[in-house]
Amino acid sequence: MNAELLSLFTASFVTFFVLIDALGVAPVFATLTARGNAAYRRNMAVKSSFVATIIMFSFAFGGAWLMNAMQISIDAFRAAGGALLFLIALDMVFEKRTERREHRAEEHIGSHLKDPAPDDISVFPIGIPMIAGPGSIATAMFYMSSAHNWAEKGVILLAIGLNLLLTLVIFLAAGPLVRLLGASVAGAMTRIFGVILAALSVQLLIDGIKGAFGL
Repeated sequence: MNAELLSLFTASFVTFFVLIDALGVAPVFATLTARGNAAYRRNMAVKSSFVATIIMFSFAFGGAWLMNAMQISIDAFRAAGGALLFLIALDMVFEKRTERREHRAEEHIGSHLKDPAPDDISVFPIGIPMIAGPGSIATAMFYMSSAHNWAEKGVILLAIGLNLLLTLVIFLAAGPLVRLLGASVAGAMTRIFGVILAALSVQLLIDGIKGAFGL
């Protein structure tokens, strides 16, 4: 892997790692699967990661076609993606994203509290939107549409795939991991990730504006 591909892999891996925020989703996953046994939790971890993989890769491969069909330029998509990611970053810094996840988890538990068996949460809310959310889907489309050749596309897909594999590993160890980190450490890490994502989003926005206006 040459320097350019390594740089692209690093940038895309870090971006998806921050956007998916598996460490931030792990407490929600642990809460939603608390009623089930070890086999149920393992099944939900595998299924939710698989669902997210299908969604992410579908948009990654179909994004370019969708943009061409809607006559959206890559610079416009870059600027819009930068603005969207900045809003997500603000949510992460001020912990609004965590609050929404917890609220969604509480609503789901409340609506299925009297069910005789644990509910299947692999598609919703874990697979989508907690893993494959609007930000990660839009970013997958953007990175793949910006790639100039199959080597670059392969590097981007590798970054997405490794992040989803890492998410699966974190989910499988969600219970012990949540007890080890604690709420305060997980919250601090989410805020740090938010600051990193804010910087990445501003750079995308600047590059999009420069490209659109030929600056």
